Amino acid sequence: MSDSETTLHAGKHLRFVIRDGWEYVTRQNVTGIVCVAAVVDECLLLVEQYREPIRSRTIELPAGLAGDDPQFEGESLAQTAIRELEEETGHTAERMVYLTEGPASSGLTSEVITFYRAEGVRQIGEGGGDDSEDITVHKVPMDDVDAFLDEKSRSGFLVDPKVYAGLYFITRNV
Repeated sequence: MSDSETTLHAGKHLRFVIRDGWEYVTRQNVTGIVCVAAVVDECLLLVEQYREPIRSRTIELPAGLAGDDPQFEGESLAQTAIRELEEETGHTAERMVYLTEGPASSGLTSEVITFYRAEGVRQIGEGGGDDSEDITVHKVPMDDVDAFLDEKSRSGFLVDPKVYAGLYFITRNV
């Protein structure tokens, strides 16, 4: 295996590359990706948004990119997780607890997602994302999460599997 990577095409945010015959996508100017499992008042915080690549509305955990904005250069992944939680849901956390990390789609992209559990969560605003996002925040009682996800799925939404990973960590209290 060589470390030689050839760029086949570069866009504004993504590069399509080949290494050792394997074609995949990398993000430009991104140092990490975070995903946050957050519970407040015994409710799981979920976000809903339209995702153009799959032409569908999705139900997801709050998540975001680190290193993509020069304004936040040098920010740790835990700081990014707090910032993204605030931006998307209007909630903040006293601390982020590292849970795990792993590939988003190991056959397609070099992305590695780092999961955090938010602790000391409290609401400070409305959320909804930045100017480029149209996010709806859902505060779902933990006892109703399964029914909520089933209903959204039956209604044509795609539920991001990372939601189930987050639930695993929350219910196991890892």
